[in-house]
Amino acid sequence: MTPHTEVFNDLLKLAVESGASDVIIKTGKPAYYRISNRLKPVDMEPIAGPEAQAFVDEHVPRVFRKNWDDLGQVDFAYAAEGIGRFRVNAFHQRGAVSIVLRHIKARVPEFEELGIQAEPLLNLAKAKDGILLICGATGSGKSSTMAAMLNWINRNQEKHIVTIEDPIEYTFIDDKSVFQQREIGLDVPSFELAIKAVLRQNPDIILIGEMRDRETFETAISAAETGHLVFSTMHAATVAQSLTRLFEFFPPEQLAQARRQIAGSLRGFICQKLIPALEGGGRVPANEILNADSTIKNLILDGHNEKIQGLLEAGTDSASFSFNRDLLRLVNAHRISKADALRYSANPQALEMNLKGIFFKT
Repeated sequence: MTPHTEVFNDLLKLAVESGASDVIIKTGKPAYYRISNRLKPVDMEPIAGPEAQAFVDEHVPRVFRKNWDDLGQVDFAYAAEGIGRFRVNAFHQRGAVSIVLRHIKARVPEFEELGIQAEPLLNLAKAKDGILLICGATGSGKSSTMAAMLNWINRNQEKHIVTIEDPIEYTFIDDKSVFQQREIGLDVPSFELAIKAVLRQNPDIILIGEMRDRETFETAISAAETGHLVFSTMHAATVAQSLTRLFEFFPPEQLAQARRQIAGSLRGFICQKLIPALEGGGRVPANEILNADSTIKNLILDGHNEKIQGLLEAGTDSASFSFNRDLLRLVNAHRISKADALRYSANPQALEMNLKGIFFKT
């Protein structure tokens, strides 16, 4: 092991022991850990520029080397023996190398560990086909929630599951299902090639690490239309924003076609935020869930997306509910504070009324 790798491994070992989700390294400055969404400086010597450069040069996969040399930024996975796996983003700022490493937890979490209501998620996971999107900001726990759903399928259903990930975040052990996990750069040169090949690999379920462009979404639609269930993630905070993002994949002259395709293939959205826990530190997930039933599909088909949020706010269906309904549940269960619930709510005025027992029907 080279000296610079040993320094990084010491830093990562302490990060894992401290429960940090991320390690942020800026050349010449102390490293920072992100713990429960707060940055904390590390009591270690700063990483020097040559050390940071040498770490990336040594560990960036050959297939990504050109990105690093030509573009000055790169994503790859790094495994530290006896410590864990990390998703690495290396880049230049002001001529120096910076590195951000995210800890990828090896063991697939259970719903109970995540603190999530299992039933609404399982209503969606039991679907035979369609597109299911898990949405939220970076660090909102999307991958963990999706992994818990897939692991439930693994234990309860006989499925062939093909994943396309950049990098692989959770390693699944086959139970009733068979997993094929493909990592970009390691198992296939590019995301585009993996997407083009996936329908020829006889999957029942496809996991696409991120819904990143129109080509990816159209592949997901084709898979859904031919009887596959597609899981993916998207950077969007709410159901309303998620729907808007999907329609942004299409040019204006194709919106009518887009409404038909989305209404026909969408199974649902799970949007997630992490809220500071009232006791014991850490964070608690809050969800907004849309189960795309016939009413929702008709609203999408008719171009009335704006009415969907009102249905979520006013509804009593256990399969679909707004963030405000879940925030109210968490406040009443004494798991989060009222102040934090209002701070994270997309509609704090409505939540304030809900907390007083006042609800409005659409």
